[in-house]
Amino acid sequence: MAFSIIEDLSQFPAHLRGATIAIGNFDGCHLGHQSVFEAARNKAKALGKPALVLTFEPHPRDVFAEKPFMFRLTERDQKARLVEALGFDGIVVLPFTKDLAGKTAEEFVADFLVDSIGVSAVAVGADFHFGRKRAGTPDFLAKSGQDHGFEVKICQMLDDHQIPVSSSRVRDALRDGDVPLANSLLGYHFFITGEVSHGDKRGRELGYPTANISLSPFEGLKLGVYAVRVLHNGKRYDGVAAYGRRPMFDNGKALFETHIFGFSGEIYGDKLEVAMTKYLRGEKNFDGIDELIAAMDQDSIEAKANLANEQAISLLDDALGFFSAPRA
Repeated sequence: MAFSIIEDLSQFPAHLRGATIAIGNFDGCHLGHQSVFEAARNKAKALGKPALVLTFEPHPRDVFAEKPFMFRLTERDQKARLVEALGFDGIVVLPFTKDLAGKTAEEFVADFLVDSIGVSAVAVGADFHFGRKRAGTPDFLAKSGQDHGFEVKICQMLDDHQIPVSSSRVRDALRDGDVPLANSLLGYHFFITGEVSHGDKRGRELGYPTANISLSPFEGLKLGVYAVRVLHNGKRYDGVAAYGRRPMFDNGKALFETHIFGFSGEIYGDKLEVAMTKYLRGEKNFDGIDELIAAMDQDSIEAKANLANEQAISLLDDALGFFSAPRA
């Protein structure tokens, strides 16, 4: 069965009706979220039903906050990629608007879960709320399940050394450059996805051609240099990436520039996925080109050493391909 991305419930596929679903924002799809996913998949298997994830785009904070949400861990396509890798049959992406937020919890259950999807079971985290004024508590959902004939599994918060695993903790770790901590909370290597765009080709002149990706202006990654794994057209590569404003040259908007070891060819317009393994150093303003090139040489040495010993964290990490796809 092909993986489905459903954005219009009026066109909900007939073969997915009666599914078991995990519901939540799931930014990052971290280990805490994965416990909810596992509950949904297990129930689907027990009932012989499809398994789906229902989530919302944009993030509700983007709709209601005075300022845009500062740092998304997983945009829509990344979330779908993770959900598919986790073995689900599809993902339902509800457009989150103030009209949707204005629906009562009763309307949400009746219109979406019962009428549109015909759910057999629902799994949510213990902190999940929905509907107008967040009146849809887990207890409300459990009672609704009794009334409408679907099962409800409420998953308790997962903790790491008695500290809850949360999207906020992952963001904080990435802001601090603590990539191993972020990856350990995610249960896979944090990755960005983007289309390669034209740059000033300065890297090529320095002997380090780069694939440039523009990230969200609200990206929260720490500026600096990273050891990375790269996926391109089903092949994996090692590389070193710089996220910064290039203080030696233009000090412009932050760009994510990846030098892929052993790669040659034009890839403008192609999609790249870049997974972080280690933060190597902060962004620096060097005294001259020779000093910059020497630093890039050292960055490459350190990145290769790190990547030689890096291993997949989980089966999900393997499924994403950063450690299992064929080497180029």
